[in-house]
Order: sequence, then C-alpha cells, then structure tokens
Amino acid sequence: MDRIPILKMGRFLLVTIQVDLYDRLATNLEADLVQAVSTTGARGVLIDISALTIVDSFMGRIIGNIGSMAKIMDAETVVVGIQPAVAITLIELGLELKGVHTALNVERGMQLLQEKIGPEDETTDDDSSTE
Repeated sequence: MDRIPILKMGRFLLVTIQVDLYDRLATNLEADLVQAVSTTGARGVLIDISALTIVDSFMGRIIGNIGSMAKIMDAETVVVGIQPAVAITLIELGLELKGVHTALNVERGMQLLQEKIGPEDETTDDDSSTE
C-alpha cells in the first residue's frame, strides 16, 4: 500500500489510518493531503489515528507539518483517536503538534471542525436592486 485514502466530506477531508505508517507512506500522506486541500478547497482535515499503536517522532512531525501547512491554506486540522500509549509517547518525545487540534473520536472531531470553521459560506444572489 503506497497511499492512504483521503475522503472528501463536504468542506472536510477525512483520513483514517488503518495501517502502521512507515516513513515513505507518511511522507506520501503529507504530500497527498496538502495537495487535496489545495485542489478541493477543503476547510478542514480530520485524521483518525485510532488504529495506530505507535507514533514515533517522525510521524509526530508529519502530523505537525500537515497541521501547519493546512493552516497556511486556511484549513483546520483535527486528530482523533489518540491511544493513551501514543499520547504518552508524544509527550515524552516533547512533540508539540502546533496547529493541530485533538478530539476523542471522529464524531467529536467533526463537531470541533464545524465549530472552528463556522457555518457554511452562503453565496447570495441578492442584487438589492431598486425599483
């Protein structure tokens, strides 16, 4: 598997990582996600890592990079499903995931993205013409 699927759900991109990430796969995910944000105009990225039992410093940096690049492109990033052992590892490694929000699960992550981004932009065709 050389790619992790990226699903578009309205204004958001959803990534569910179901396999352990090796370096090349993580790098491909980073590039693919940034490209997807650019081409789709997504306003949010939700990354589900609940299946991961190990996150090393490289993967932690990749997640942080995704958050930073998405923020530059006007998109919020939420990571969900962090296992307790993974959280402990991230803290012990001293990794700060700047620009990345966290939530317990996908449902709460989607709610958080909705809150961060706000209501959908409404395009009005109100010409306000006078009669």
